[in-house]
Amino acid sequence: MLYKTASLFVIGTELTRGVIADKHCQLVSRELTQLGYRVERMMVVPDDGTIESALRSCMDTCDVVILTGGLGPTSDDLTRSIVASLAKVPLTRDPAAFDALYKRLGERVWGANEQQAMLPLGFEAIPNPHGTAAGFKGFIPVGNRSVACVAMPGPPREMDPMFFNEVLPWVARLIGHDDFARTEYSTFLLAEAKLEELCRQVASDGIQWGTRFENLKISLYLAGGVEERRSAMVQRLRSLVGPSLVVEGDVMPVTLLTGGLKAKGLTISCAESCTSGYVAKLLTDESGSSAWFWGGAVTYSNEAKIKMLGVQESTLQRYGAVSEECAKEMAEGILKVSGSDCALSITGIAGPSGGSEEKPVGMVWLGFAAKGRETQAVKLQFTTWGRVSVRRKASVAALILASKYINGDALLDTVLKWQYI
Repeated sequence: MLYKTASLFVIGTELTRGVIADKHCQLVSRELTQLGYRVERMMVVPDDGTIESALRSCMDTCDVVILTGGLGPTSDDLTRSIVASLAKVPLTRDPAAFDALYKRLGERVWGANEQQAMLPLGFEAIPNPHGTAAGFKGFIPVGNRSVACVAMPGPPREMDPMFFNEVLPWVARLIGHDDFARTEYSTFLLAEAKLEELCRQVASDGIQWGTRFENLKISLYLAGGVEERRSAMVQRLRSLVGPSLVVEGDVMPVTLLTGGLKAKGLTISCAESCTSGYVAKLLTDESGSSAWFWGGAVTYSNEAKIKMLGVQESTLQRYGAVSEECAKEMAEGILKVSGSDCALSITGIAGPSGGSEEKPVGMVWLGFAAKGRETQAVKLQFTTWGRVSVRRKASVAALILASKYINGDALLDTVLKWQYI
């Protein structure tokens, strides 16, 4: 069978009542379109079983059906039973799904939660590391055809990684859609609108692109054409924004640094002011971080910088806390206190108040020190969309620059083309 068309059904009464907004239709349809599928319909339906008639109405013409929602433990979570009914198979307990659920809930699994491990017979469970409801995938026979069917949980924090990590590769392997050659890149510190503008500027005929916004990066997908032309388009993009802001693959900014630390067997510490410990949080989100992260200090006040890091009072009086001199002394101070192999520091003006003509909101100094190395500091001026925006951008920049610093790169050369941040 050839798989050319797709339909998406988003299930949730809170969606049809306007309590929350749908976040799935655009994301899923965009990705399927880039694979070459023709998306025939996208429907939002309540948790009242009406999904069954909607599914039946599209089975004769649709090749791939993707469902989100209705996999919870309550009586109105009907997706499993409806798919089983359409496939004319019973619901059975999936051992792997049950074991994962028991590991998460323990004895609480008995009762309503138990049904979350029940899947239509013959369907394969899709692991859900971010929630209790496993997804599933398989085929529903319709005459002499087999409609591919995928069910995923509704919450975006559960559905998004499941879709990109498990479902998208599965539907890409189905035969018949006009499969595009596709390359993924991770971009940092660039606004989505600016990235779109730059892609138009460097585009090549026959190459399509799409983006997916995430908290610390934007994924960029190039499809169509030959690999050499896609690569050439990215090289033109890198020539405009700098090579360190466009990285091949699905890469988070923190892994740029931790990968280098692990490869070199190094440890790092950090001293943060305006980011209030966000870099430390990102570093310790990764399991096993104690192997490379010594710890950090949030030195928000000048007094804290002096007492905890040894920043000279004369430095603060002469240059201020947001300065090259302070950033360097902060990095050197935490390096000395910790005994780690390298260190980074961040000091800046997150806003919305506190800026001046000389030091506007969004100005950040980043310092980097290491044993036997010259300390470096870099000033960046971020476009600000509020306090959280500056903190997030400064943290991402610190991770990128720290990864370059431990490789021996000159940081001023690295940021030379960072004009769109």
